[in-house]
Amino acid sequence: MALLDVRNISVEVDEAEILHGVSLEINKGETHVLMGPNGAGKSTLGYALMGNPNYRVTQGDIYFNGLSIKDESADKRAKAGLFLSFQNPLEVPGITLSSFIRNAIVQQTGEKVKFSEFKKNLKESMELLSFDESYKDRDLNAGFSGGEKKKAEILQLLMLKPSLAILDETDSGLDVDAVRTVSKGIEAYQKKKEGALLIITHSTRILESLKVDRTHILVKGRIVKTGDASLVQEINEHGFEAYL
Repeated sequence: MALLDVRNISVEVDEAEILHGVSLEINKGETHVLMGPNGAGKSTLGYALMGNPNYRVTQGDIYFNGLSIKDESADKRAKAGLFLSFQNPLEVPGITLSSFIRNAIVQQTGEKVKFSEFKKNLKESMELLSFDESYKDRDLNAGFSGGEKKKAEILQLLMLKPSLAILDETDSGLDVDAVRTVSKGIEAYQKKKEGALLIITHSTRILESLKVDRTHILVKGRIVKTGDASLVQEINEHGFEAYL
């Protein structure tokens, strides 16, 4: 049974259909890459999978761990083990990064978090990301640079340990060093045997150190080709022109 089974979904945003009959299967432990030119509908798929109410599934169904989640709210999908990192993470004044992550773990598991264990895991994860530990006491993303916001997203990924992480343009706007650091965090998550990834990107920089199982090309709201990791290299060399 696939971890995520997307069956022929069409998605509307503001009454305009953006995705047309998209199907996708991701198994436990797999890393899938979704590539395509700007405006292809890549982020729309991520938001629809996560349950953003502005992205309405008008056809088809979405199964997660064998259960339909098409009509479930975003918070219930998160509790079930779905995670979405944002292309442009929002600033949340009034709640610190550490408090946000700790509360998210409580909401996800329904159990209290031992502070000593949480503190240890947070410290280790921040060190892995070369993330200044003082940021844990700062308001979430408030005054963070683009690279720091992306590190905060990957920190949440490492701490929450979701069953499936959807990473939307995580390398967008990052310099080479920041991409390398973020990739290290994603690689650490990838080593969790049952954790699966859907990496949405139009670039290939973030994929260089990652093991990719399947690659999907999305153009004008449709998946036009699926292949293995070699498809990433093909796109890197020739772009999307052959699929437009």
